[in-house]
Amino acid sequence: MTGQPIPVIIDCDTGVDDALALLLAVRHPGLDLRAVTCVAGNTDVDGVVRNTLTVLEQAGAPDIPVARGAARPLIEQPRSAKHVHGEDGMGDLGLPAPTRTPCDLDAVSLLRREILASPRPVTLVPTAPLTNIALLLRTHPEVTAHIERIVWMGGAVAAGNATPVAEFNVWHDPEAAAVLLTAGVPITMYGLDVFMRVKVPGRVVRRLRESDEPGARLAGELLAHRPSAPDPEGPDGDDPAGGLGDAGAVCAVADPGGITTRRLPVEVSLGPGPTRGQTIVDLRARHGESEIHDGTRPQALVDVALEVDVERYVDLYVAAVTGEDAGSVRAAAPA
Repeated sequence: MTGQPIPVIIDCDTGVDDALALLLAVRHPGLDLRAVTCVAGNTDVDGVVRNTLTVLEQAGAPDIPVARGAARPLIEQPRSAKHVHGEDGMGDLGLPAPTRTPCDLDAVSLLRREILASPRPVTLVPTAPLTNIALLLRTHPEVTAHIERIVWMGGAVAAGNATPVAEFNVWHDPEAAAVLLTAGVPITMYGLDVFMRVKVPGRVVRRLRESDEPGARLAGELLAHRPSAPDPEGPDGDDPAGGLGDAGAVCAVADPGGITTRRLPVEVSLGPGPTRGQTIVDLRARHGESEIHDGTRPQALVDVALEVDVERYVDLYVAAVTGEDAGSVRAAAPA
């Protein structure tokens, strides 16, 4: 690998798949994880802080600063996803309490400090509701000149998961997502359309779970908590693969060539009702009657991920987390 590692800050609501993302960010040699900020989402913000510190400890990460952020969305009440991530937000795996502690700064202050202190522009990777990011952008707009890109896990072109049309992170705090889209910073949207496709084969998940190395073993346990479709490589096709989820957004930072994007207008539905939190992505080749009769209006242009090279990102993840060649891990995985 050539060049300097990419300075990265993750804003997360750890969360099973946020934990997978943190493991990758810590272990990929092309990434320099400078800080982690925490926000309410998958679980309450104090649980997110605890889970984040636990993951960093299990991964053998250096002393990366971790800060507590917003305990609720800008307007909405907090609504967790414990039915997906377990009561503790980490799959109820019974992990030990961390010995690490968060830093004294709040999330917005830590974000500002680390962005301005970085010798190179920072890539922000929000894998959570965007409350902290919105507060940062509105409170300290000077940071935008020091942000290379925001690679955002959120939104959907097609179906949602929190509602038929809204993805959870946007649905949890739609106003914050709308603030992000007006920040004037390059944005890549790694939404549900690619998020749902990247699955680690079940036999590789089993191999990770059997590892003697704590970080690789934790990755296996987390993937096993996120079963997806039956794994066609497993015995009788009934061994579930594990979804990488948020970790795919970190893959997109380390290897942007693994996704196919289009630069498209995107806005967030903020009104009440069944479309609240929807990311409206304009795929049309030309304007329609609305624009012809009523005129056009400004809309944010976002690099929207529409396709993903699944095997490329699975191999990237497995190699980074284990420190081994991904092909060797596949070959050694029990059939």
